[in-house]
Order: sequence, then structure tokens, then C-alpha cells
Amino acid sequence: MKSVYFLSDAHLGSRAIEHGRTQERRLVRFLDSIKHKAAAVYLLGDMFDFWYEFKTVVPKGYTRFLGKLSELTDMGVEVHFFTGNHDIWCGDYLTRECGLIIHREPFTTEIYGKVFYLAHGDGLGDPDKKFKLLRSAFHSRTLQRLFSALHPRWSMELGLTWAKHSRLKRVDGKDPEYMGEANENLVRYSKEYLKQHPDINFFVYGHRHIELDLMLNAATRVLILGDWINYFTYAVFDGEHLFLETYIEGETQP
Repeated sequence: MKSVYFLSDAHLGSRAIEHGRTQERRLVRFLDSIKHKAAAVYLLGDMFDFWYEFKTVVPKGYTRFLGKLSELTDMGVEVHFFTGNHDIWCGDYLTRECGLIIHREPFTTEIYGKVFYLAHGDGLGDPDKKFKLLRSAFHSRTLQRLFSALHPRWSMELGLTWAKHSRLKRVDGKDPEYMGEANENLVRYSKEYLKQHPDINFFVYGHRHIELDLMLNAATRVLILGDWINYFTYAVFDGEHLFLETYIEGETQP
């Protein structure tokens, strides 16, 4: 039985990440190491720091990453791409050229008899009105059309600069440490959602850039996947057990 892998938050192309090229190559080597063991790979958002797709133009770069994803899908591996708050603006390029399955909303699916609730996590359970307003603006079709009217030399520069400043506002470029069950939006959201959907076995999220594996009850866990900037973490489900792992190059991977 082949395994299913989950990872998120590489923020490829970020101007706030000094080791960006090394980071991309490390991600590609990880994907290469699992290509014969994977039934599916779920990329749970913010794989790019800023991805804005015009009708006939896509951002330059990422050739190693996109090439490896294409190799996986050519081999028959399902690759699911969830839009995050940094790469909302996907069109059909990643589907047509790379064979990815795009998800723009949280997705519930059964994998080897277990029920997974999968999402990037932005906006879920978050009471911050400023963030909600910003998120609404990013999802606005009208504002997207206006942004698309700008020449890519300006719009891409604007987007990459905004994303850089967003990351630099964090201390050492990292999100706050785990704040406890009562204060983590994704944990609170999962608990409330579970009341109406008690069949869910695993909630899996990105977005928060922390590693978390928390039992909500005897049958349900919530996992937050860390990132591929500082932690290089991922989850793997072998059909029976779900593990949160760290990719360390040179070690034999399970």
C-alpha cells in the first residue's frame, strides 16, 4: 500500500527568504524521494509566496518544483494543490500544464477508510476583522480584474513586495509559538466543526507555521504541518497511522 503525504507553506519565491534556491531544491529532492512511495500528495497552501496568474502570463521561476510535480502526475501520483492566502490567484495553468487538482475551499475526503478534513486554514475561526476584510478583498473578482489590468512588471513587483513585508513583520520570520487550545483559531474551529461532523478522523492544516499534533477525542486529531522554510516538516499516512515527520537529507525516509 502506498502512502499519502501532506505538506504546506514553502512560500517559494519569497524575497524574505535568503536561502530560496536551496529551499526549492530541498523540496524537490524530498518529492523525488517519495515519488515511488506516494499514492497522493496534498499541498495545503502557500507553496508560493505570491502567485498571480494572468490569462497568458504566469510568474517566472519555480521550474524545478513545477517540473517535479509534473513528473509525479505523469507517473500517476495524485497531486492536490490548495490555494492559500499567498497563492489564491491560480487559473488553470497548474491543472493544464502540471496535472494538479486545485482546491479553493476546505475539502473533506476519505483516505484508506479514514475521513480527512483538509484546508490551508486562513480565515477559519479567525475573529480578526482586519484580516477578514483583507481576505475578502483578495477574493474579490472585481479587484482581481482591476489588478489584472496592471502590467505584470508592476503587479508582480507589488505582490512580491507586499508578501516580503508580511513575512518580515514576524519576529525572526516565524509565527508565534503554539498558544494553547483555547487561543489557537484552527483548534477552536476544529472543535466546533467536529460537533456537526463527528465522523472526521483527522483535521490537517497549514497556514500557522507551527508543528502541532493534538488529540481532540479518542477518534480525532488535528495536525498543523509546520512549514518548508524553517522546519521542513510533512505528514504521512500509511493507511493505518498518520505521522508528523521532518525531512532530513541523508537519512533513510520511512
